Amino acid sequence: MVTELSGRACAKINLFLRVTGRRGDGYHELDSIFLPLALADEIRLEVRAAVEPSVIVNCNLPELARNNLAASAARAFMSEFDLVAEVSIELEKRIPVGAGLGGGSSDAATVLCMMAAAAQLTDEDVAGRLHRVALSLGADVPFFLDPRPSRVTGIGERIVEIAGLPRIPIVIAVPPFEVSTAAIFRALEPGAWSGPAPAGHIDAIMRGKIADQHVVNDLAPAAIAQFPEIRRLKGLLEDSGARAAQMSGSGGAVFGLFDSTDKAESAAIKIRKRAPFATVIATTTLDGESDDEVA
Repeated sequence: MVTELSGRACAKINLFLRVTGRRGDGYHELDSIFLPLALADEIRLEVRAAVEPSVIVNCNLPELARNNLAASAARAFMSEFDLVAEVSIELEKRIPVGAGLGGGSSDAATVLCMMAAAAQLTDEDVAGRLHRVALSLGADVPFFLDPRPSRVTGIGERIVEIAGLPRIPIVIAVPPFEVSTAAIFRALEPGAWSGPAPAGHIDAIMRGKIADQHVVNDLAPAAIAQFPEIRRLKGLLEDSGARAAQMSGSGGAVFGLFDSTDKAESAAIKIRKRAPFATVIATTTLDGESDDEVA
């Protein structure tokens, strides 16, 4: 018997990303707002009964088929839930890789949810076990188990949904290189930590009055020092009418917030002409009411 499922793995931006401390194990603690995006990878999953567990990945980016977090998620799921199966994953990457948009983490979380659906798991403790497996795969993976606008703290494991945020038209500009998250955190000095977001910033964001001072990213100076192109793309977004612009995650993608879809699409056209080296995408945030579910 073969179980076939399909799903979408959405990207995210960090509306702000503030470092609040560092744990004894070396991991930095953060305060961030994660916003899921309409931009998404497409995943098709087939699960067959087998004598030995196995995972095969086919991807439109062949280099990702060999070392892929989605495959790690399938293996981790089978280990956690004592499942023996042959798993085939067809992954169509649309989210730029290594850009701070969470594509790999989202792929992994989506595969975990699809595997749970294929196994028809209904135990009350499944959600908690999935969360533990997700966190073992990466700090951002738990968010993508149910991606909604959320305030995320700790190393990514504490997630509180933010209700009422409307969809925001955005433009993402991605330079033609990948940024190492580990390298950026190594370059981060404690003096650059800005601590938790002030209550006034959160209030303004909740009222939709998002301005530059609200989209702090403590990692941006370290990333820009290594990759000045990031600053250039941020400037292009601001020059093209973004009411706020910032780097997402550890970079190098930069996002700009716009007042309308038309303004975002017009800005994207301008930036493509001025920065032909970059990948420029006009999209929108999601508001938590998306109907993009596993089918």
